[in-house]
Amino acid sequence: MTTIRSFNPPIRTLMGPGPSDVHPRILEAMARPTIGHLDPVFVGMMDEMKSLLHYAFRTRNELTLPVSAPGSAGMETCFVNLVEPGDKVIVCQNGVFGGRMKENVERSGATAIMVKDEWGKPVDPNKVAEALAAHPDAKIVAFVQAETSTGALSDAKTLTQLAHDKGCLVIVDAVTSLGGSPLEVDGWGIDAIYSGSQKCLSCAPGLSPVSFGPRAVEKIKARKTPCQSWFLDLSLVMNYWGGGTKRAYHHTAPINGLYGLHEALVMLQEEGIENSWKRHTDMHEALKAGFEALGLSFVVPEGSRLPQLNSVTIPQGVDDAAVRGLLLKRYGLEIGAGLGDLAGKIWRVGLMGHSSSAKNVVFCLTALEAVLSEMKAPIAAGVAVPAAQAVLAAKGY
Repeated sequence: MTTIRSFNPPIRTLMGPGPSDVHPRILEAMARPTIGHLDPVFVGMMDEMKSLLHYAFRTRNELTLPVSAPGSAGMETCFVNLVEPGDKVIVCQNGVFGGRMKENVERSGATAIMVKDEWGKPVDPNKVAEALAAHPDAKIVAFVQAETSTGALSDAKTLTQLAHDKGCLVIVDAVTSLGGSPLEVDGWGIDAIYSGSQKCLSCAPGLSPVSFGPRAVEKIKARKTPCQSWFLDLSLVMNYWGGGTKRAYHHTAPINGLYGLHEALVMLQEEGIENSWKRHTDMHEALKAGFEALGLSFVVPEGSRLPQLNSVTIPQGVDDAAVRGLLLKRYGLEIGAGLGDLAGKIWRVGLMGHSSSAKNVVFCLTALEAVLSEMKAPIAAGVAVPAAQAVLAAKGY
């Protein structure tokens, strides 16, 4: 048998669609001594975690916690607890992750009424209004605020209001938006929302913050059928994540992972969430200036672009995989490929959390220009970095 040695990963700069670079403070926090998941000290940390998540989501919802699994489990937590067999759910799809919402609806025994928009465009509120008018018996509207597969940002406030006007709850995917784009759970009246630890929070993957408002909690309590998932059944999970020191065992929490998320949220509080939103926007503006100077065009219309996920078209005649492969091999730089209909047509460049920095903007533009120039791509050389630096200087970086 071959002797297998300790795994030591290479050092990368992660500028794809996630995960983002994990801050050293968070890695250090995750290396702290493991204690029991019912230890009184750990329980105290759990209470702090809920308070920190309230800050990040801009909510006071009591039912706010990190699901002990990645963002996909946060998504499933929302659907299996709120959707019952026979329900009608209006699902907005403008990329990959709206399609996953549809699968969750159907696996819950409900009917998905699809509202589809072109990939790269935000969800069209007019189409949602038409679907609500055509299906007055719909119970829920589900949509992705920040579509990671394209970099499109949809108007969560308007879509939520449309749903509420017709008596529907909303389920919102905020996996890529939490910490990076304005998000007001209480201010916009969002009923159920889920995110992930590995994007703009710069934590390691594996945890999914969720929050449920009073209307969603009422629907959970009024269920006529049991939640189809034992592990994600909130009526059970809350016995562990509820307030106070008396907590019932439900599962062994990922203790060290929760240390990391706690530290990530402490860092978000230290920076200030509005400052985090601004930093992501500022870095996007600098990267945008560099990309456009190179001659690359954005997939998403201006005004609907995610600052933390930049999708640009691949120049004609350029081999997508070859460019990404060279960036990884030569520079240790990871950028993302397109998905679905956009596979081979776009690159997805992330500026999330710790990765959203002036250093990374300049590094990405320098490395990408070098590789594209070597491949004789039709780009303008020598102008991308100065264009980005001009924006950074103007913004005080």
